[in-house]
Amino acid sequence: MKLKENIIRFHHVCIKAQDITETVTFYKQFGFEDVHHWSLPEFELEMCVMLYHRGLDCHLEICDKNASIPTQGRKRYPEEEYVENALLHLCFMVKDVADAMQQAISYGAKPLSKEVWEINLKNEKKTVTVNNGLVYSPNGEVIEFIKELSF
Repeated sequence: MKLKENIIRFHHVCIKAQDITETVTFYKQFGFEDVHHWSLPEFELEMCVMLYHRGLDCHLEICDKNASIPTQGRKRYPEEEYVENALLHLCFMVKDVADAMQQAISYGAKPLSKEVWEINLKNEKKTVTVNNGLVYSPNGEVIEFIKELSF
């Protein structure tokens, strides 16, 4: 069986949280709910929480900052706010970008873009117009909100 035939669906993204309680609380405001939590002392993992969003049928795994699990990049130094790595952003398709940004900010996010902006993604066959806005979660992930569209 080829890999593409073996894959059922995308399951989750895992985030290492500086403050796991704050991060879990933040993502619960998006409609995620806590479906499981655990610890793995052999990986210095004191707490990990699996969140699930029924409407999106996807999971988000949140691990504490001391977890010694495989990751891309390096641990952030105490004086650093963010460390760049391969995860560029999480994106949620929404009905109203400005409202989603405003609500995320009310839950502790910081604005990255000042307003909703429009960008045209062009190729030789078509142009897709994207209306989006960006925020930093309280933990530092970039969250993109895009208005409902089809590629």
